[in-house]
Amino acid sequence: MITFSVVTITYNAAQVLQPTLDSVFMQDYPHVEHLIIDGASTDNTVAIAEAYRKQSGEAENGHTVRIQSEPDNGLYDAMNKGLQLATGDYVVFLNAGDRFPAADTLDRVVLAAVVGDGEERPAVLFGDTDIIDGKGNFLCHRRLTPPARLTWRSFRYGMLVCHQAFYARTDIARSLPYDTAYRYSADVDWCIRVMKEGERRGLLLRNIHAVVADYVQEGQTTLHHKESLRERFDVMRRHYGLLQTVLLHAWFAVRSLVR
Repeated sequence: MITFSVVTITYNAAQVLQPTLDSVFMQDYPHVEHLIIDGASTDNTVAIAEAYRKQSGEAENGHTVRIQSEPDNGLYDAMNKGLQLATGDYVVFLNAGDRFPAADTLDRVVLAAVVGDGEERPAVLFGDTDIIDGKGNFLCHRRLTPPARLTWRSFRYGMLVCHQAFYARTDIARSLPYDTAYRYSADVDWCIRVMKEGERRGLLLRNIHAVVADYVQEGQTTLHHKESLRERFDVMRRHYGLLQTVLLHAWFAVRSLVR
């Protein structure tokens, strides 16, 4: 059976963590490892996580909950810790406040991972994302949507797959840690590198054709928009070249004016 490692990064997230934990707890799919990587919170985050671990154990739902709380060097350092601890076949990051949209979300994801005899499992499984507010209310579908056929070159036009809807094979993901030189856009760089490695190995990137993540609008990228844009330009320059990046950004600017 295919197993999933769901990684949740927290730091003083007591006010937003519970809905995330509830959404993982309610998953019908049993083969789930939930890793909560906490940055030594000083509020009730760890206590909430411990109560959730106890609840999951008593429910005997087949889920395993592991909690690690210690100081870190920022979000992407914490994500790298999660990658090193993950033991599932696929890893996905679902941070505090974000959530799975339905109890059968992972059942839908696992269907996309099924392959024939002698075939290797896809390098990436990816789906759609809805934007929600802090109370979990639906706001809109994410403006950028994944294409039917995704390649690493697709991200020239923006991050077409939300990080929370990007399931990477753990063996590939662990070999490609997040670049902690980036503070806000290492996830974009990481997704591109994972897809590149999948292509190098001749592996599929498979569309789930379903909403698999509810993403809270006010993330770090939104709060630090200008810094994030500068970093994303550098990510695109590294992967696609300076000239193409400049031309694409000029096109983005024209497109925004037309709208």
